[in-house]
Amino acid sequence: MAITLNNGFKMPIIGLGVWRMEGKEIRDLITNSIKLGYRHFDCAADYKNETEVGEALAEAFKTGLVKREDLFITTKLWNSDHGHVAEACKDSLKKLQLDYLDLYLVHFPVATKHTGVGATDSALDDDGVLDIDTTISLETTWHAMEDLVSLGLARSIGISNYDIFLTRDCLAYSKVKPAVNQIETHPYFQRESLVKFCQKHGICVTAHTPLGGAVANTEWFGTVSVLDDPVLKGLTEKYKKTVAQIVLRWGIQRNTVVIPKSSKGRETERKF
Repeated sequence: MAITLNNGFKMPIIGLGVWRMEGKEIRDLITNSIKLGYRHFDCAADYKNETEVGEALAEAFKTGLVKREDLFITTKLWNSDHGHVAEACKDSLKKLQLDYLDLYLVHFPVATKHTGVGATDSALDDDGVLDIDTTISLETTWHAMEDLVSLGLARSIGISNYDIFLTRDCLAYSKVKPAVNQIETHPYFQRESLVKFCQKHGICVTAHTPLGGAVANTEWFGTVSVLDDPVLKGLTEKYKKTVAQIVLRWGIQRNTVVIPKSSKGRETERKF
């Protein structure tokens, strides 16, 4: 299954996120995931594992496991590189061992102090507050993103973690419309207005943390995981599916792309 983006390219509706993956673990995960049928991988400079992802992809291409044109690879511009968009994109491409990206996203709608291309540090000022660069507007960043399409470095470009107002602004100043807005959305955080606004204006919504963040949100905020929700657990017997399968199916039926993360590369989440 795939969603056709506003530029005609097709994006698989199910992808695999590689956040919090490291070393040999990620190489095995990507190899096993490709064997299980995944063709869409969601990366980011800030995940600090593009090199390992690139090694796994290169091995998959070399062995004939999959062809480059069969995969959809996303990565993201980090906050400190808003003034160095082309250089950051090329740095990610080098690490990923790719000639082009299927999708390049502005990871967050904020520019911070530059700390070196590809160095995804979040610099703090003397007061210990995030050192925001007020000389770079989101419009400037977006026009630099548009240049990547002209240069052939990215087939599609998009935004991430933009609210409805920032998305509206991006539509107003863009020459190349954002193909995707990647946001957190799941049964506990449905964001119906933003999802509908994006879809109305031809922007595909990708749901990161489609299972509610589970471990990360529990660790950071002490929240109850979607996977432990008693109502959803009650549906598992009725439909003979896991809670994860039910939640991801809900996301797909909203016509959003879902990118669950699995440290063990298990296939259960694809059987919707």
